[in-house]
Amino acid sequence: MIEATLPFPRQQDLLVLFGAKDQNLRLLRDQLRVNVTHGNGALVVRGDEENVHKATDVLEQLKDIVQRSGELSFDEAKRVVDRVTGVFGEFMDTEIDVMTSSQPIVPRTAGQARYISAIRQNDLVFALGPAGTGKTFLAVALAVEALKHNLIRKIVLVRPAVEAGESLGFLPGDMHAKINPYLRPLLDSLHSMIDFDVIQQYMEKDIIEVVPLAYMRGRTLDEAFIILDEAQNATISQMKMFLTRMGTKSKIVVSGDGTQVDLPPNVKSGLLDATRRLAKINGVETVKLSASDIVRHRLVQEIVDAYEPADQRNGKVSKNSKK
Repeated sequence: MIEATLPFPRQQDLLVLFGAKDQNLRLLRDQLRVNVTHGNGALVVRGDEENVHKATDVLEQLKDIVQRSGELSFDEAKRVVDRVTGVFGEFMDTEIDVMTSSQPIVPRTAGQARYISAIRQNDLVFALGPAGTGKTFLAVALAVEALKHNLIRKIVLVRPAVEAGESLGFLPGDMHAKINPYLRPLLDSLHSMIDFDVIQQYMEKDIIEVVPLAYMRGRTLDEAFIILDEAQNATISQMKMFLTRMGTKSKIVVSGDGTQVDLPPNVKSGLLDATRRLAKINGVETVKLSASDIVRHRLVQEIVDAYEPADQRNGKVSKNSKK
C-alpha cells in the first residue's frame, strides 16, 4: 500500500473533475481500486503501487483537461481511464473506415472495442445491451467499411416490425409508409457514413437493402453483410429463418436489448433463445454490452440503471467486478 499526493488548489476544478454526483471519481475508484480523498488543496491517492501510479496518471490528464476547457464529461473521463488501464488492448485506436463521416468512428468504451473485434473475427455475432451502447451504429459502420473495401457486394439491414405493442396494420399509408418508421434508425446510421445521393444509388442498384424481417423468408444472401436490429422482437421461428439466410462469404450481426422485448407475454424472444442454442458453435460470438458502454447523453446511463430492478443492478455489479 502506497500513497501519492497531487496538488489541486482550486475547489471549482475539483468539482468539475469529480463530475455530477461524483461519477468520474467513482469511475476511477471502481476501475483502479484506489482510495481518493481531498484535503488541504490536494488529492491523496492510496492503494497498490501499480494502481496508484495509474490513478495519478489519470488524474493528471483529467486535471489538464479541466484546466484547459473548464469542463469534463463522463465520456472523456472514461476514455482517459480506459487508455491508461489498457482495457482497449490492441483495438484502442482502431478506426472504422467508412465512406464519409464528420468525425472518426472509433470504439469509445472497452465493450465497444470487444464488439468491433468480435464482428471482424467472426461470421455471426450477437450483441446484447441497453440503448445507446452503439450496437446498431457500429455494426452499420463495419458493414459500410466492408462494402468500401469490396469484402462484400451487398448490405442488408433488417428489423422485425413489432415494437411497443404497435401493429403495421393500424398504421396509415401503403406498405412502404407503414414500414418506414421501423427502418428509419438504420437509415439514419447510414446517412452519417455515406452521402445521401450515393445511398439512393446503392438502394436503386440493390447494393443496400433495408427490409422488414418477414420479407427475408426464402432468400439466400451471398457476399453480404446482414444486420438484424431490435432482434429481441423476433420470435424463435423468425430467428431460425433469418439466420439460415446466410450464404457464402457473408457475415451476420444480430443486435438487441433483452430487457425491452415487445412480443406477447407467451412468446419467447428468438434473440435470447439463439444466444443459448448457438453458444458453443465455432465462429459464433455473443458480446454483452452494459450501461458503462452507453455513449449517449450521460442521463441515458442513469435512466437505464434506474429501470433495472435492484437485484439485477447488484448482480451486474458483482459480475463486472470479476472481469
